[in-house]
Amino acid sequence: MHVLVAPDKFRGTLTAVQAAEAVATGWLRSRPYDAVEPLPLADGGEGTVDAIVAALGGERRAVRVAGPLGDPVYAVFGLVPRAEGALGVVEMAQASGLALVPEGRRNPLRASTRGTGELILAAARAGASELLVCLGGSATTDGGAGMATALGAALLDAAGAPVGPGGQGLLDLARIDARGLDPAVRRLRVNVACDVDNPLTGPQGAAHVYGPQKGASAQDVLVLDRALAHLAAVVHRDLGIDVRSIPGTGAAGGLGAGLVAFLGARLRRGVDVVAEAVGLQDRLDRADLVITGEGTFDASSLRGKVPSGVLEAAAAVRVPALVLCGRAEVRPEGVAVHSLVERFGAERALSDARRALEDVAAEVAGGLPSAG
Repeated sequence: MHVLVAPDKFRGTLTAVQAAEAVATGWLRSRPYDAVEPLPLADGGEGTVDAIVAALGGERRAVRVAGPLGDPVYAVFGLVPRAEGALGVVEMAQASGLALVPEGRRNPLRASTRGTGELILAAARAGASELLVCLGGSATTDGGAGMATALGAALLDAAGAPVGPGGQGLLDLARIDARGLDPAVRRLRVNVACDVDNPLTGPQGAAHVYGPQKGASAQDVLVLDRALAHLAAVVHRDLGIDVRSIPGTGAAGGLGAGLVAFLGARLRRGVDVVAEAVGLQDRLDRADLVITGEGTFDASSLRGKVPSGVLEAAAAVRVPALVLCGRAEVRPEGVAVHSLVERFGAERALSDARRALEDVAAEVAGGLPSAG
C-alpha cells in the first residue's frame, strides 16, 4: 500500500513533523513493505512555516524585525524553491504576536504590525514570487498600517508627517500614498490563511471581538473601532478598494484588510491554502490510505482544521482515511479514530507521546490484512 501520513501538530507534545515521523516509523514496523509518505500539515496558524518547509524541501530564514511595541525580535520565514517561482511563508505571530508582549506591557492602542511588514519584505527580497501569510495570534489592531509603512507606503497626517504607530495613530490619518511600495513586494502574489470571517469594524469586527484579548479596555475598543473605520474610509478614497464588507478583513487586528488593500491579497481558509501549497490532492491521487490527526480531535477539528481538510479531500477521491490523535472527543461516521489516551492513558499520552504514537500506528497497521 501507499500510505499518506498527513497530521497536524499534537499541541504541547509533538510538532506536525514529529507526529508524521512517529506514525511513519510505527507503521513500517508492522508493514515494512508499504510505501509511507509523511506529509506534515498545518491550518495556517502556528507551525505552518515548518510544515510547508518540511513537505516541500525549503529552508527557514531568521531575520531581525520590530516586535509589536518596537522592540527587536527574531522571526522566521520559509522559502521554498519551485519551478514556477519561490514560495515565501510568513506567520504574522512570529513578528507581531501577542505572545511576544508580556501581559503587563500590552498596549493595544500602540501595537504595530511593522515587523510583519519587515518579514514580508525579507521574503520578497529573498526571491519569493508568491507569498502565504498566516494570520492569528496577533497583539495588534492597526489594520495592517504598520505592515504597509514597512513595505514603503506612506500613511500621513494633515501636516504630511507619518502617523503614529498602532491603531490610535490612525485617527490622525489624512491620506495614503502607496507609490513607494517596494518593487519586490509589488510583484508578489499573496494568499492569506484566514480562519475567521469577521469584518473589519462593527460589533463583530476586529476591535470589539478580539481587542479585549489583547488588553483593550471598553474605551480602547471604541477608539480602535473608530480608527479602523477611518482607515477603511481613507483606503477607499485613496486606493479605490473597499475593505469594509469583505469577510475576514478583521482577522489579526485588521491585518487582513491591510493585506487586501496594499498587496491585493486573497483571504482563504487556512487548511485549503496549505493543502494546495503542498499538493495534497496530487498526493491523495496515488495513495491507498491517508492518516491524519492532531492532539485533541474534537468538534473544532471538523470545522476548518487539518483533519477536516484531509478527510474532506480524501472522501472526494474515495481514499480511505483514519485518525490517530492524542484525545478523541468526536468520531465521524465511517472514519476509524484511535486515541493515545484511550489506548495508554493520559499520563503516557503526554509524557511519551512520540513512542505512544509509534505504537498505536504499529498496532493499527498490524491489524490490516497483509499485502500477500
